[in-house]
Amino acid sequence: MKKPKRARAAKAKNGRKTSASRSKAAPKRPAKNPAKNPGRTPTRTPARNPAKPASRAAPASGDTKATIRTLRSKLKAAERRVAELEAAADTDFLLEIPNRRGFERELARAIAYMKRYRASGALIVLDVDRLKPINDSFGHAAGDEVLKAIAVALTRQVRASDVVGRLGGDEFALLLWNLGETDARAKAAIFEQAVDDLSFTFRGQHVTAGASAGVALLGAQSDAGRALEEADAAMYVRKASRRHEPRIRLVSN
Repeated sequence: MKKPKRARAAKAKNGRKTSASRSKAAPKRPAKNPAKNPGRTPTRTPARNPAKPASRAAPASGDTKATIRTLRSKLKAAERRVAELEAAADTDFLLEIPNRRGFERELARAIAYMKRYRASGALIVLDVDRLKPINDSFGHAAGDEVLKAIAVALTRQVRASDVVGRLGGDEFALLLWNLGETDARAKAAIFEQAVDDLSFTFRGQHVTAGASAGVALLGAQSDAGRALEEADAAMYVRKASRRHEPRIRLVSN
């Protein structure tokens, strides 16, 4: 039996209303094409570019290397300065030979070497005679000239491996390698003669000095402090035996 036309028309009308309501209730999907929806800014995931981090790190790496080079240069300059100061602290400013501090350091090193390798040597302490009267009569500039000449004369009598130092005032010390007792005493006599042969002219007057030397042998059993005391004591014994005049010997030109 066929349904009346009015019933079919009502049913079709209800169907259209339901479809319309469904279409209104459904959420709108975002447009896939940004060009068709200019009012909305699309969210984009940034693409990874491995070259960019490397290019940003390159300047930092260059700066670090430059900083390291600068620091190394400053460190080398500081080390050179420290070496210069240490050398100055160990050097007699007037005679440009080791002072007491520098000579004692060389002596300690030498004895340490002798203990390890069973080497030998000699220590000679030499005291200048009549330097004080020269200073008193002609001034300290004259005394300085005498000391400089003595330092040169002693240096000429030693080998490159030996050490000539100034312990202070008018006292010198010499560190000589590979010498026995006989050779060491002969060398001490040569040093005395070298100083005795020096002559100076101050204010028209001819002036001579002199020197007395004491010897201490060095070996594996030596001690730096005791060796200096032994050589110093021997020097005073030698000075007494030479009986130098207490005044300056003057000879008119």
